[in-house]
Amino acid sequence: MFELARTLSESRRPVQILKLKWVQLLGGIVLAVLIPVLVRYEFDLELPTPGSAWNTIAGVTFALVLGFYILTQVTRFPGVRASSYVVPCLTGSFGLVLLVFFFFRLEYARSLFVASFTIGVIWFFVAMLLTRMHIRPTFAVIPFGSVERLQSVTTADFKLLLSPLVPAQVPDALIADFRSDLPAVWEHFIADWVVAGRPAYHAKHAMETLTGRVDIEHLSENSFGSLEPALGYRKIKRVLDIVVALLLLPAFVLLTLVVGIAIAIDSPGPVFFRQERVGYRGRIFRMIKFRTMKHGPAVSSGQREAAMTQAQDPRITRLGRFLRRTRIDEIPQLLNILKGEMSWIGPRPEAKALSGWYEEELPFYRYRHIVRPGITGWAQVNQGHVVEMHEVLGKLHYDFYYIKYFSPWLDAFVAIRTVWIMLRGLGAR
Repeated sequence: MFELARTLSESRRPVQILKLKWVQLLGGIVLAVLIPVLVRYEFDLELPTPGSAWNTIAGVTFALVLGFYILTQVTRFPGVRASSYVVPCLTGSFGLVLLVFFFFRLEYARSLFVASFTIGVIWFFVAMLLTRMHIRPTFAVIPFGSVERLQSVTTADFKLLLSPLVPAQVPDALIADFRSDLPAVWEHFIADWVVAGRPAYHAKHAMETLTGRVDIEHLSENSFGSLEPALGYRKIKRVLDIVVALLLLPAFVLLTLVVGIAIAIDSPGPVFFRQERVGYRGRIFRMIKFRTMKHGPAVSSGQREAAMTQAQDPRITRLGRFLRRTRIDEIPQLLNILKGEMSWIGPRPEAKALSGWYEEELPFYRYRHIVRPGITGWAQVNQGHVVEMHEVLGKLHYDFYYIKYFSPWLDAFVAIRTVWIMLRGLGAR
């Protein structure tokens, strides 16, 4: 009872209340559905039935709930600013409802639909922005084992516990290294903490959640089976890859004609660049891109330096820099997707010349081949292009996070983040 009273007391603070998901959703329904309906129909509760009014009310309510659900799923990954994803998520859900109205020829009130969408975007954006500005996650840390790595995390606050007592300002969660030999008094403290309904995390899992990286130190900690992604979604994803690729195929043919002519004018050589890469289950395939470098002899498996693209690489043509910055050079990999060699989203495939080197230097590197490589991926939107070995190791940890938390929501986040990066022209070389 005391814990409940304390929680209710804290939640009376406006921003604390706004942090609650059900408050955000309820506020959205009231502001974006109920109030616009009352204003639109002049507070007359006897709405025409059946007709556009009820179709619109049902449609915008569904769109708002679906958009909010997608938003909560996408923004649970590390480094996500929820306010930045309000527009894409609600645009997708309202767009889906609009398609249903169109294909089934359902009448709806356009003004009410637009008003609900606009108010919903504003409400969720403000709610997410205020939450991010005024609420920062705080964790209590038990000072045993390998918890010192948490000091490198800048997106949260950590309070080191000097004694097994709950702080006056109760943190959001408790973090401890469960592998270390904790004194009995601390083990009892953890048990009491969890029994009281508070979350507790292993230090390694907390690092994964806060950084978006999975560090593999010992095979016993991350076995092959624990890293294997969900088989059900892997099959669904393959179908989605093919459907999207087929839908974009006509545009790809037209783009190839335009870009091909531009490449031929810019520099002599073929339109496409093909290179052996290591892909799904370690199989070698020939990845295809629009050529962005001066045409030269093929790179052999032993030429590591030649296989790397350096910053301001002199081999890149004038047009090539534009194609790389906008990621247009990657579009021909649509053919690799149709052939089953790649996916839209996944770990980026490395050149054969580099993959063998990385396998010799980095433990468990081959685990990244457990899923199909992608045109974009979790590592790309978090780290971008890398060359140095320590950077490759960091990229590998991002790849392991993607594999471990393989899901449609993570793919949705990567897709949205990729579009944003493309518009800003970041991360390319």
